[in-house]
Amino acid sequence: MVRQIVKDPFFLQQKSEPATEADKQVIVDLVDTLQANIDRCVGMAANMIGVKKQIIVVAAGPFIIPMVNPVISKKSGKYETEESCLSLEGVRPCTRYKEIEVEYLDQNFQPKHGKYTDFTAQIIQHEIQHFSGELI
Repeated sequence: MVRQIVKDPFFLQQKSEPATEADKQVIVDLVDTLQANIDRCVGMAANMIGVKKQIIVVAAGPFIIPMVNPVISKKSGKYETEESCLSLEGVRPCTRYKEIEVEYLDQNFQPKHGKYTDFTAQIIQHEIQHFSGELI
């Protein structure tokens, strides 16, 4: 189901909880909502659709990758950039890393390990930052 995008900074600044298998519908809703906004959005965190769970979806080319409880285990190549967010107005400065490794569960709650670089790595870092309640 396509969900409304949350723009309330108070809600977005609250920390997200680890997801469980009871949250599988949130993954489906996130994928549907990202697909509905793909012309202006490349990733989403669950809090952007009103759910404070550690779930993100990332558009990587023609694929949408769901990540449940993702944790960045390695990072290198620190750089400064600016980003925007569908939930916020304007662009903001931030620090990112060119290469990252991520431990996560897929949509079937199976453990995965991924290595990501460049723009895909930047998207993942942005979305994971949503979990802490820290706005870019």
